[in-house]
Amino acid sequence: MMDLIKDFLANVEFFFVFYLIGYSTFLFISVVVGASVLYRNRYLEKMKNELKHDYYVPVSVIVPAHNEEVTVVDTVCSLLQLDYKLYEVLVVDDGSTDQTSQRLIEAFNLIETQRPIRRQVPCKKQKAIYEREIHGIRVTLIVKENGGKADALNMGINASRFPYFVCMDADSMLQRDSLEYAVRPLLESDEAIAVGGLVRISNGVTLENGKVKHYHLPSNPLICMQILEYDRSFLASRILMDQYNGNLIISGAFGLFKKDLVITVGGYDRNTMGEDMELVTKLHVFCRAHDIPYAIRYAPDAICWSQAPSTLLDLTKQRRRWHIGLFQSLTKYRRLFLNVKYGFVSLISYFYYLLYELFSPYIELFGLLTIALAWVTNLINYPFVVYFYLVYACFSGVLTLVAFFSRIHTQNLTISLLDVIKAIGLCLFEIIFLRLYLSTVRMLALFSYRKRKNHWEAITRTANNPAVTVKEGSEK
Repeated sequence: MMDLIKDFLANVEFFFVFYLIGYSTFLFISVVVGASVLYRNRYLEKMKNELKHDYYVPVSVIVPAHNEEVTVVDTVCSLLQLDYKLYEVLVVDDGSTDQTSQRLIEAFNLIETQRPIRRQVPCKKQKAIYEREIHGIRVTLIVKENGGKADALNMGINASRFPYFVCMDADSMLQRDSLEYAVRPLLESDEAIAVGGLVRISNGVTLENGKVKHYHLPSNPLICMQILEYDRSFLASRILMDQYNGNLIISGAFGLFKKDLVITVGGYDRNTMGEDMELVTKLHVFCRAHDIPYAIRYAPDAICWSQAPSTLLDLTKQRRRWHIGLFQSLTKYRRLFLNVKYGFVSLISYFYYLLYELFSPYIELFGLLTIALAWVTNLINYPFVVYFYLVYACFSGVLTLVAFFSRIHTQNLTISLLDVIKAIGLCLFEIIFLRLYLSTVRMLALFSYRKRKNHWEAITRTANNPAVTVKEGSEK
């Protein structure tokens, strides 16, 4: 019996060495490629060797909102400050029970209209439509029956006037140049059908007329750790996957899409909690199945500032929802699994999300159980366990800091010495403790899948702190 346990533990040890080396290698390559792309873009910008144009792609900015009275006015104000000439703003109030609509109507003097909406993708009915043109930018508010975020986005698609649309959250704000950077891949290639932007955490950031006036790490350590996590994620895997057209996720907080193709595939799926990933994966599958040349791009300089959960309870709700959405998308499009027809999208991207995102909490739990078994049978190799984990933690920590400081430098942001010390200290804390906690949350998420698969849990919002004003001038 002891010989069988020894053989079992030896095989487990080999598996975890292989598993963690694979993940660390992917993370290392991702961060190196991501940092290189950012510095190259920065160099080209300094040399003025970047794409300039005198015409604009017409874009509809869709903002789904449900009980967002605290942040929605600031979000629209920030959208009215964009350095872009041809866009509209549509806010879709998805059955709010607070003062979301009333705040918008009062803030922008919106007027009720009887505008017809052609339903090209499924969504619930509208109750009222309000509009006003502010300095040449049409602002539209649609009040509709509650149907969920995907349903609200579909309503926005139906009501939009332009051939491209941007989806973003009602607690988010775009920098002045974000939309210009987001459309550049469309100007570079006719094959571009979707573009994802960079999502950064707005807690601790002050925006003045769409530009970062002051940046510092917030006092809340939980938010600081999420900042480090976001920078590692968006700098690493998304830039690397962009090199081979393999991104499976465009964050719902900021993404640009070609409208007619989205309508062709049926719009957003209203029966999933990960509508952002589901749509992007669906576009991959559709275009490949119909031999349509396409590109799904990532624009790291198109920046959206979004609020992060400030409490452990809200963070738990968010990550549980994300993991259920991931599960729904990967199982719905399981045909991608090791399918050479889909190229690197299958062999790298899908496999990565399956092994290192969906299954990782269960693999980590399995590892802890084998450590417990080794301890009970007095077969645990203490030096190996301790040294291997420390090497892995330090390696991940260094890559996280590289991602964080690369983003600070390439965005011309300045941080204090205290913030530098805080980032270094919380980096290891995030790897050792927060990651373990979130793994537990993700592992338990699927146990309550049937109960929560279509249930959106409320997350507490706080007021944004942008210094913005509504642009007045020519009204129509």
